[in-house]
Amino acid sequence: MATLGDRLDHILGAKAADSLAEAFDMSTVEDLLRHYPLRYATQGQPLTEEAPEDGSHITVIGRITKTELKPMRNRRGSLLKVLLDTGSGRPVDVTFFNGDKVKYVVKEGLRAMMSGTVSYWRPGTWNLSHPGYLILPETEDDSVGTFTRVRGGGDLRGLAESAKGAGGVDVSFMEREFIPVYPATAKVQSWDLLACVRQVLEQLDPIDDPLPEAIRDDRALLKVSDALRLIHLPERKSDIDQARERLRFDEALALQLVLAERRHEVAGRTARPCPPRSDGIAAAFDKKLPFELTAGQQQVIAEIAADLSQPQPMHRLLQGEVGSGKTIVALHAMLQVVDAGQQCALLAPTEVLAAQHYRSLRGMLGELGTAGELGAADQATKVVLVTGSMSAAAKKAALLDAVTGEAGIVIGTHALIQDAVEFFDLGMVVVDEQHRFGVEQRDALRAKAKSGTSPHLLVMTATPIPRTIAMTTLGDLETSTLTQLPKGRSPITSKVVPRKQHPNWVDRAWERILEEVGAGRQAYVVCSRIGDDEENGSGKGKGKGKSKAPEEKEGPTTQAALEVFDTLRTGPLASVRVGLLHGRLPSDEKDQVMRAFNDGAIDVLVCTTVVEVGVDVPNATVMVIVDADRFGVSQLHQLRGRIGRGKHAGLCLLITDAAPAGSAMTRLEAVAATTDGFELAVLDLRQRREGDVLGAAQSGTASSLRLLSLLDDLEVITAAQDLARELVDADPGLVKHPGLASMMHAAVDGERLEYLAKS
Repeated sequence: MATLGDRLDHILGAKAADSLAEAFDMSTVEDLLRHYPLRYATQGQPLTEEAPEDGSHITVIGRITKTELKPMRNRRGSLLKVLLDTGSGRPVDVTFFNGDKVKYVVKEGLRAMMSGTVSYWRPGTWNLSHPGYLILPETEDDSVGTFTRVRGGGDLRGLAESAKGAGGVDVSFMEREFIPVYPATAKVQSWDLLACVRQVLEQLDPIDDPLPEAIRDDRALLKVSDALRLIHLPERKSDIDQARERLRFDEALALQLVLAERRHEVAGRTARPCPPRSDGIAAAFDKKLPFELTAGQQQVIAEIAADLSQPQPMHRLLQGEVGSGKTIVALHAMLQVVDAGQQCALLAPTEVLAAQHYRSLRGMLGELGTAGELGAADQATKVVLVTGSMSAAAKKAALLDAVTGEAGIVIGTHALIQDAVEFFDLGMVVVDEQHRFGVEQRDALRAKAKSGTSPHLLVMTATPIPRTIAMTTLGDLETSTLTQLPKGRSPITSKVVPRKQHPNWVDRAWERILEEVGAGRQAYVVCSRIGDDEENGSGKGKGKGKSKAPEEKEGPTTQAALEVFDTLRTGPLASVRVGLLHGRLPSDEKDQVMRAFNDGAIDVLVCTTVVEVGVDVPNATVMVIVDADRFGVSQLHQLRGRIGRGKHAGLCLLITDAAPAGSAMTRLEAVAATTDGFELAVLDLRQRREGDVLGAAQSGTASSLRLLSLLDDLEVITAAQDLARELVDADPGLVKHPGLASMMHAAVDGERLEYLAKS
């Protein structure tokens, strides 16, 4: 007998176990049983007197009455034409494409089972093309019979091999209505997996169900033993549905238990309360604002202020549309912490964005952000920037301001996480574009608070997160959402420019840029890659020179920033000032270019996605995205948000060579049709593999979700969240529920658990 924790080599033998370990990283019985079928094949409808539908899948049994080998007309090889008498009055035409090989098995006079898809070549004439087949033994009553030697090809042969036991092929299994089809590899086929699963299930001991009976009864869920058996070997459609319902709930509950434990652990930490003051820097900042905050901004500021007043650390996600005013909300929160005598760290993913935040916050604060300088306000604090490329003297001065407490706000990239960076009294960490940082990075910065306390945490994202995703990946964070755009933001119109079908539209795009520049405004031209040395792998270019000629490249040709820059400044845009910005430029040069664009000294900025987030130039009204099909939906939405940030309307032009009816063009048209970031986020997740949200894109490990849909299973996720919080509140650590604790670890990859625990 076997248990879920038993090693596969003890059950299946070393050869099969090694194959499963190499192909799927399986080592235990549970690993194998949680490798669920991808779909289920049926044996199809047997042939009747009526002609089958085109494309239908049928399985027929009959006697081979004729075989004829014919050469293929237009290429080497031969076809084997076969007539199969099924007793229905009309022989079935069957064609095998590898006739030279099949003719030694498929012979006149033999009985055979054949299974395949019906194709109508001419009206009224149908054929089975290259079906799976199995040669059957002779029987007196035309039944399938029992046989020990498997002769055949395709899926039927594989299924017969998987059904083969000590007494021969298990014919009853071949006649099942639903046969599981597994995710497989070239070395480990679906029927190999099926044979292993059947062998394991035959030896499996009863499983202690981790889910209490009362919960199962309340949701009408199967026992886990039944669910694991029926997901692999269902007798009817309802078996599949019920098994999936139970196992889907297990996945949701496992994830929510992790988050509930995390939530409970955070609630046990202590933080310095930072209640709002009526006479501090935050109040002074409010009075000097030259515009009125939206109702949404005011509400979120109040939510954060209440969190910061508590003796437990705030854990809040601030999400909002591009340009919805998240930065000013975060700044207000930081000033409330500064009023309490503590410091704030703002972590940005790139040096360009960190420098942009530094200039932006200094600009918004004015004399309130210039402590120690001539003309500073009485309540002023100091804002400093720490990046890896700063000069040694500048960095030393900034680090000194951080460790002495002179700087109330410290802005930086991952350089803030280095051991050399110390804070006098870190009270809050703000993480911008949280999905770009590894958990270890965030954890390292959070650990810089004084011993015995935890800093408040605010994570921001301009990539809208659908509710189900937020509940599943960020269930331990309170969520605030900004949906209103501040006054002064202008609408953005987006258009797809199909370059191959309408090359003159591209010329018109450059004309539109000239028109906007002529009216005193600015533009971006975004490319998907830098070019030059990037393509031969040296990566040492400094932004000069030309990229390889298109004919030397392999695969689809895309336009690089370097070549577009050269083309535009010497061609269509020769009459205006064109600048270049990309990630390989030295940091001081990047900052210089960005400053020039921000100050209006550059009219058109040719760039890569280095401007994707945080860059704020209100005078920029046009963005042309070259090879737009090379960008994801969310990325296009982020880029588009760099324009229309002032009083003039924005125009985004998406240039593409994508096929008119292809999926890439459909994606671009969807982006052009709406500026609703949440709608686009759902579209993006449906087009990408959904598991990426919890898998490699977030943690570097494979996705642990097999049945749960983060977008479609809101009811399941909500119920699991409620139950998980109830269980953990009553039993922290799940000491009284060891089965649930083990289920949590079994259903969620161990590395993923570690990732979630640190989030």
